Amino acid sequence: MRNVSFLSLITLSFTLGFMLSAPALSAEDSLAFQRTKHLQHGINASLWFAQSPGNYSVERQRSFTTSDDIALMHQLGFDHVRLSIDPDPLLSWLRNPAGTTPFVTELDRVVKTILDQQLAVIIDIHPESSYKSQLLRGTDGVERFAGLWSALAKHFAMTDPERVFFEIMNEPEQDDLYRWQGIESFVAEQIRQSAPNHTIIVAGAHWSGLEDLMMLEPIALSNVIYTFHDYEPFPFTHQGATWTSPQVLPLRAVPYPSNPETVQPNVNQEPTLAGQFWVEQYGLNRWDAQRIDATLAFAGKWSDLHHAPVYCGEFGVLRDYVDPAMRAQWVHDMRVAFEKHKIGWAMWDYQENFGVVTKKDGKTIPDPAIVKALGLKVQ
Repeated sequence: MRNVSFLSLITLSFTLGFMLSAPALSAEDSLAFQRTKHLQHGINASLWFAQSPGNYSVERQRSFTTSDDIALMHQLGFDHVRLSIDPDPLLSWLRNPAGTTPFVTELDRVVKTILDQQLAVIIDIHPESSYKSQLLRGTDGVERFAGLWSALAKHFAMTDPERVFFEIMNEPEQDDLYRWQGIESFVAEQIRQSAPNHTIIVAGAHWSGLEDLMMLEPIALSNVIYTFHDYEPFPFTHQGATWTSPQVLPLRAVPYPSNPETVQPNVNQEPTLAGQFWVEQYGLNRWDAQRIDATLAFAGKWSDLHHAPVYCGEFGVLRDYVDPAMRAQWVHDMRVAFEKHKIGWAMWDYQENFGVVTKKDGKTIPDPAIVKALGLKVQ
């Protein structure tokens, strides 16, 4: 299918009546299920090879997150790293994929360092919104994206397929669910042509939320893992965040677990009636370990229904304004529910504002409460 265009694939899919459906799997003994054993408790390496446009110098790549940090990830008990990669710096390399660029040289070095620490690694294409918007309409952007993945998969094709995974796109931000499934199917096929032995990770159309997973149909390839992100309840996990819904911006000291009484101070922090209603609902919904378990059970149900493995690629709590003990309790409750429903996970993130460690005065200090909440090794 290497020479089949995206437009041809989409036309065929809709002629058949819907998107292609996945082949029947033998559930627990499928290759994808076996390989999820390497993706049980991971950490996101963020703001390193992605989310820092114009700031990917070799000096920063070697100092922001170091080989010592990767060794510490292993020592703490993480089994894999989800490595976010901005596709824009790859474009100059893509013009001559037989050669190299400083960005790709550093990427290769880091992937090798991760593998040398006996950690698995997810190659996660993690674009800015402007890049994702090129996929919203037409075929040119899709063809370019598929070409990038074809070259990148070929570049990493000789790595260990048991420990190197390819995640097509982080939080795609696509409005059309059916179009996105066509894009993802097309790109996955190009990856499989270039690296036939590696496991592919695919996501739902919008923000990779659990709701997106519920709407997702498996693609027509085997050896695929299906990912979602979970930051619910959002008033708690994103209190004080400056880059997302304006309703979280004024929030401070939001409690977890929640009930109508304990959230009243936070209701009063909201300047708008809509914001007050939103926080009030958080209290009325009484988020606690039982609510988390009941919610994540649906990821397990999706897995059982489709005989396909699921994986949570992101979860975490912004630590700027949260009560540390409540943050640790939420992380603990999430981790316990993941384990109950046989869902591997990667916490967001290693060292930034959702971090499991703090870097200060040349020292890297793990948060013992979060490490314990994750069921890992307190140093």
